[in-house]
Amino acid sequence: MTLAEVCVKRPVFAVMLISFLVVLGIFSFKDLGVDLFPKADPATVTVNIRLPGATSEEVTTQVVLPLEEAVSTISGLDELNSTASEGSARVTLKFVLERDIESAAQDVREKVAGAMRNLPPNILPPIIQKADPDSDPVISLVIASDRSLRETTEIADKQIKRVLETVDGVGECSMTGGLDRNIRIFADGEKLNAYGVTINQLQRAVQNENVEIPGGRIVRGESELGVRTLGRIDAIGQFKDIIVSNVGGTPVRIRDLGRVEDSFAEPTTWNSLEGKQAVTLDVRRQSGTNTVRIIAAVKNKLEQIKKSLPPGVTIRVIRDQSVFINASVASLEEHLLFGSLLASLVVLLFIRNLRSVLIAAVAIPTSIVATFTLLKAMDFTLNNMTLLALTLAVGIVIDDAIVVLENIVRYIEEKGVEPKRAAIEATQEITLAVLATTISLVVIFVPIAFMTGYARRYVNQFGWTMAFSVMVSMLVSFTLTPMLSSKMLKRLSRKRKEAGIESDENTAAEQHEHTSKDSRFFGWIDRLYGRMLDWSLSHRAIIILIAVLTFGLSFPLNKMVGRDWIPPDDQSELTISMNWPEGTSIPGTSKLALEVANRIAELPEVEFVNPFIHEGTSNHNHIYVRLIEIEKREASSLEVAAKIRKITAEYKNLRSKVIIPSALGGGEMYFPIRALILGPDFQTAAELSKKVADGMRRIPGLLDVEASLNLNNPELQVKIDRQRASDLGVRAGDVATAVRLMIAGEDQISTYKEGDEQYPVTIQLLPEQQRDQGVLARLMIPSTKVGQVRLDNLATIERGLGPSRIERFNRQFQVSVNANNAPDFPLDAAARASADEIAKVGLPSGYTYKFLGSVKVLDETTTNLILAFLLASIFMYMVLAAQFESFLHPFTIMLSLPLSIPFALLSLWLTGRTLNLWSALGVLLLLGIVKKNGILQVDYTNKLRDEGVPLREAIVRANHVRLRPILMTTLSIIAGLIPTAIGIGAGSAQRSAIAVTIIGGQSLCLLLTLLVTPVAYSLLSEMEEKEVFARARARLSRAKLSAARFFTFLH
Repeated sequence: MTLAEVCVKRPVFAVMLISFLVVLGIFSFKDLGVDLFPKADPATVTVNIRLPGATSEEVTTQVVLPLEEAVSTISGLDELNSTASEGSARVTLKFVLERDIESAAQDVREKVAGAMRNLPPNILPPIIQKADPDSDPVISLVIASDRSLRETTEIADKQIKRVLETVDGVGECSMTGGLDRNIRIFADGEKLNAYGVTINQLQRAVQNENVEIPGGRIVRGESELGVRTLGRIDAIGQFKDIIVSNVGGTPVRIRDLGRVEDSFAEPTTWNSLEGKQAVTLDVRRQSGTNTVRIIAAVKNKLEQIKKSLPPGVTIRVIRDQSVFINASVASLEEHLLFGSLLASLVVLLFIRNLRSVLIAAVAIPTSIVATFTLLKAMDFTLNNMTLLALTLAVGIVIDDAIVVLENIVRYIEEKGVEPKRAAIEATQEITLAVLATTISLVVIFVPIAFMTGYARRYVNQFGWTMAFSVMVSMLVSFTLTPMLSSKMLKRLSRKRKEAGIESDENTAAEQHEHTSKDSRFFGWIDRLYGRMLDWSLSHRAIIILIAVLTFGLSFPLNKMVGRDWIPPDDQSELTISMNWPEGTSIPGTSKLALEVANRIAELPEVEFVNPFIHEGTSNHNHIYVRLIEIEKREASSLEVAAKIRKITAEYKNLRSKVIIPSALGGGEMYFPIRALILGPDFQTAAELSKKVADGMRRIPGLLDVEASLNLNNPELQVKIDRQRASDLGVRAGDVATAVRLMIAGEDQISTYKEGDEQYPVTIQLLPEQQRDQGVLARLMIPSTKVGQVRLDNLATIERGLGPSRIERFNRQFQVSVNANNAPDFPLDAAARASADEIAKVGLPSGYTYKFLGSVKVLDETTTNLILAFLLASIFMYMVLAAQFESFLHPFTIMLSLPLSIPFALLSLWLTGRTLNLWSALGVLLLLGIVKKNGILQVDYTNKLRDEGVPLREAIVRANHVRLRPILMTTLSIIAGLIPTAIGIGAGSAQRSAIAVTIIGGQSLCLLLTLLVTPVAYSLLSEMEEKEVFARARARLSRAKLSAARFFTFLH
């Protein structure tokens, strides 16, 4: 007894079986998370470490190199990036996708702890974070109040930032634009010289007079007392009274040498919104965490924070990645709904029976809802890949039900079988074909197991979702579809024809007066197809030639269609990265940035702009541009980017680039083209990168070309005469420390405690004296021989140039050349053109180049997909050969595969799309879909031939009988994909590529495959009957017999 027979005879069992899966799916759906893409960001750990007073070269030698040596042996390390700047270093470790973030971070902590003994003694403790500092924040907040900027900063730091950092999953919460409270001691250089006091003495005096040190414990019998020396200054005014030195018996205090201010540190960041200075908090998530969940948790925490904020303080969210993610998911859900309706209407078009529509349409919600159980069990989220798989599955899951239903209807209408028996017998007849189509479709996702890297992360969830939904649809077609057909389909009134025709049951055949095939629409198609089929079988050579020529078009079309990874979506936001001339101060940069931002804000597509300067180089700033909703503007984000480039091009000394959010991220380091020049010498690599950048700027399709480094950072260089310094008893370290204390004002020499908070105390020259090179030259340096020596007696002060930072990649010096590709310039062509320019420059021995980012992922994905296509074809052949117990019939069926490729490529070329991850998935899916027609044709042809029908008659009859289910399933797939292909909604413009690929490949190759398959079947059948194949079969039989005897003997 077959499953269909059981379900027809026991309808409650069939309903409960499917209901069980549906109920599981409903309850699973409630707990599913939401994200833009599957978890595909690599485990990233960042080590930040400071060495105050050190140049970038010293930081590289003393900090970066020992750290790199220590961490380079960690297993699973993919990329090791290091950046050394003045006084600080950042080492970023990116691991392979398979590496767990927690274990990776622990390994990094252990290696860094072991390397600390090799680092300088005055280094500050390292900060290790599980986040990528180059990535875009998931949410950005602006803190505004009616108070001063310093007070606003205090509120933002203590009451908001610190609380948000406790949220689970938050990797970093950075603040820009704030003014941190600082106790600043300003020394007068002239008075220091007059009193004969060095800046080092002033530093030691503050440190020695502001202490609180435990003095141990006193034990008195059974009691114990603690001893503590209370030497900490508890009022800011007391700093002025600290005695620094005694000159002629008179104490010299700080107030005699300068002044003390309760102020704020020298600004190293800046932020502006709507023309006013603002304090902004940027929240970044930990690597591998769910974006939407983190943002929801942050917003919940903000609601709690707002209750405790002082009156007049407001929090405004200016960036929220969850808005686009939720909109993208909502648009996919809409496509899913409308696609289901359109696919169901195809049944009505051909069978013209609302009951039939209902029977077939039940397969869609049951298959889709049941798939949520798999998503929950495998910890998948509702993201672009899983929802796209469900959307594409709409037209596919109804296929099995359509094929079974159409065969049942045919049995009822053409053979006069009563519905209950028709449901059992028709399902039994079509079972092999349905199994073959379903399993050969599911098997194309098996090669995912052989994929690696990003391709596997993205395609894995897509494949599992699609495969499970299709398997459920097959179960529905064998259970619910025949059961509902037996209950809902009725035998229509019919009359016997005067001329009886023997049926399969050897009884008089009965014909309906009006069957569902009697419509003018289908009748015309059937007659036209019959004439074309007869002609094709009589001119087989011409059909085969046309098929070969069609396949040959794949090669020129492949060259015409460019390749890409995942094209960027229009997320209604852009970021402009700007570099002004080296040496531009923060006030100068902020003034220019504000000017550019105001001009960008005048564009009609722009909602608001947020210019800001992150801590780092003072001449580098960003402008975050928020666009109005995509439905309310005519220009796309790429077109707005082109307008912004025209604005920035008017500033001759500005180097700018537009950063467009992509699947890999939207930060500073995520560019479509990112070529690294690697080598043993940093200066040489920098010069080579400039030449490469100059060459790439001449390539028409490349935009925003820029080398990441400039060696022309102006600086004052204090050059010590070592011989004279030695004669005068002055150490180079004392000179460097004195100069840094006088100029930098960044070193914390002590702390001031107020309540539970501690604020840094810093020291430097008066602001007006810092700008005077002469005052610096006259300052006193401590000497072991003569007490004090003026700086200009042992050193010269000259202007010079140097690198603002030094970058390394995988333990080599590197300079990157970044660029965007124009919309009409595919990524693969841009990468080839860039590589050609590097080749023209000619890298010396020991120097190489390497592409990172999108180009690297594109190469990996291309390799993986080629492997997937090859294995999918092999697996499909194996499944079909096993199903049909034939080595030749699978070839007949699979002839449609190569014929679909050129039509898919043609569809992409006509619509101006590239062969990217979306369209490549469409091609992969197309391989599993198009051979469905061949299976239906070959399966019924074999059945007729087994009944003794001659070859040509069997081919013609079988193709006429299977024409309607072929058209219905093809049109249902196309109809289900129409909403996705139209591309309405957030993020759908790029996703439409997969729908266009399938629709174009499926529809354009339909007629050709309807003719090629029967022609190929007739040719192979005739060849099979010839003597050469007879001998081959005889030899194969003898080989099988010999093998059987051999294994029997072994046994």
